[in-house]
Amino acid sequence: MLYELRIYQVVPGRMQAILNRFRDDTIRIFAKHDIKVTNFWVDVDESKDRLYYVLEHLDAASRERNFQAFLEDSEWLELKDRTEQNGPLHEKIDIVYMKNAPFFQMD
Repeated sequence: MLYELRIYQVVPGRMQAILNRFRDDTIRIFAKHDIKVTNFWVDVDESKDRLYYVLEHLDAASRERNFQAFLEDSEWLELKDRTEQNGPLHEKIDIVYMKNAPFFQMD
């Protein structure tokens, strides 16, 4: 498995809007493209305006194929346009790709 940690620096004052977008639509659209979300977190220090989540992929090739299909999905493009009418919801996204350490197995 390939895990993708995505760290969003959210535009100040827009955290609830981005959380709503993920909750109401984005996770469902991800699933349409075989992109599995394993968990979501927000920073304990709310002043940091950071959102974290992990995606699970079979491998790098499936990640690229599935994520590209997501980015081109007309439902996603319409949702993004609609939810960003007052400007973007995030300033930047940091991405870290990870795999399980060989000594650690999850149940």
